[in-house]
Amino acid sequence: MSTASDIQSLHKDHQDHFKSQQTKDVNYRIKSLKKLKAVIERKEQQVYQALASDLGKSEFEAFITEYNVITGELDKYIKKTNSWSKPRKVRPSLLNFPSKARRYPEPYGNTLIISPWNYPFQLALAPLIGAVAAGNTVTLKPSEFSTATSQLLQEIIDEAFESQHVKVIQGDADVAKELTSLKWDYIFFTGSPPVGKAIYQAAAKHLTPVTLELGGKNPCVVHESANLKVAARRIVWGKFLNAGQTCIAPDYILAHSSVKNQLVENIKTEITNFFGSQPKDSPDFPRIIRKEHFEKLVEMFKNEHIITGGAHDMEELYIAPTLVDEPQRDSKVMENEIFGPILPIISYQSQEDLINWIDSYEKSLGAYVFSNNTDFEQWFINRFSYGGGVINDSIVQFVNERLPFGGVGNSGIGNYHGKKTFETFSHLKGVVHRGTWLDIPVKYAPYSGKLNLIKKALNWL
Repeated sequence: MSTASDIQSLHKDHQDHFKSQQTKDVNYRIKSLKKLKAVIERKEQQVYQALASDLGKSEFEAFITEYNVITGELDKYIKKTNSWSKPRKVRPSLLNFPSKARRYPEPYGNTLIISPWNYPFQLALAPLIGAVAAGNTVTLKPSEFSTATSQLLQEIIDEAFESQHVKVIQGDADVAKELTSLKWDYIFFTGSPPVGKAIYQAAAKHLTPVTLELGGKNPCVVHESANLKVAARRIVWGKFLNAGQTCIAPDYILAHSSVKNQLVENIKTEITNFFGSQPKDSPDFPRIIRKEHFEKLVEMFKNEHIITGGAHDMEELYIAPTLVDEPQRDSKVMENEIFGPILPIISYQSQEDLINWIDSYEKSLGAYVFSNNTDFEQWFINRFSYGGGVINDSIVQFVNERLPFGGVGNSGIGNYHGKKTFETFSHLKGVVHRGTWLDIPVKYAPYSGKLNLIKKALNWL
């Protein structure tokens, strides 16, 4: 674990490196990204081994949700960083005639990224790639709970970058507290709302801008018009991927009372189709990250009516895909975001029922509707505020890089993905370039007799 002295020394090294202007060289950025990609590709199997060690992920799931996301981002950034870094023309104001106007992307400077344990490879490197491409230095603090992946990240970063450019600092909450006590030019945090609020408070002392990727209790509404077989399959996939430890996973189902029973049967069938009659033996069903989280999850479904699942094994950190029937609003399973393989299902009859349930929570990071009724779909989109969502699927909003990803209200501040990550880590500096061949004197004092002329000119514009 790094000491306060180590952290402060690294922070000073990064400040000095940024002041040297080296990171503003686009070729330097692209060269760094190419080296990172080469190191990651050499260590592909080690990535899968680390994710299996930390979360029990299969190689397929690790590739689709983590490794391939990062190599794809690197390919895009290596290709696009040069063009994204160029000044962007905007239409000039006639009030400045003759002139041109530009927005100049410039790096913020020294950035801090604090990443979580649930997708420990992807959620650490995706913002890091954008920060490097934008010309910043990066200090990355990965989660202390995904130990194998955090150690591998440190090895990858040490091999790919100069330490004064990008560096990993490992440690617990005390290390995070020490890091956030320093003055950064940008902080990017992915984690829970309570910790996000603490990060925000620390950043406010230095007026440091932040991106906070948090979470929430994501509703999943199944309308009476829905294709129930497809809905069940897509809900089971989105919910039980990574054993439910996904910030945008469906957190609870609100199913119309006329289709609820059939939906339940379809969900039970799909769980078996995905993971067999004994999910514990499936190579495709991951494990819970640690004992403390396991115990918290098991407490959630005690004394609840379990439709299917409920089996658990502390030694293996295994909890079966579990469907909970009609929990009360004040129950433990409905109190906060679940973040595990537990899925409550609640019946509703009217839109008012949906409003009462969904509005009883803070704004969520995701929301999902299964329906073949376009009026209902539009009503839902317009009525509720949430970070992003999908009609007739779950969690796939994350896949489209052209849809900026982020929360609203309690579920987060700011967004990223694709080009948006570059922009998140860039200050777009506006500059007007005035010509000197004409200098209209009306703006200069003395102003006597000019007011009516100015008013007429502004009305004409």
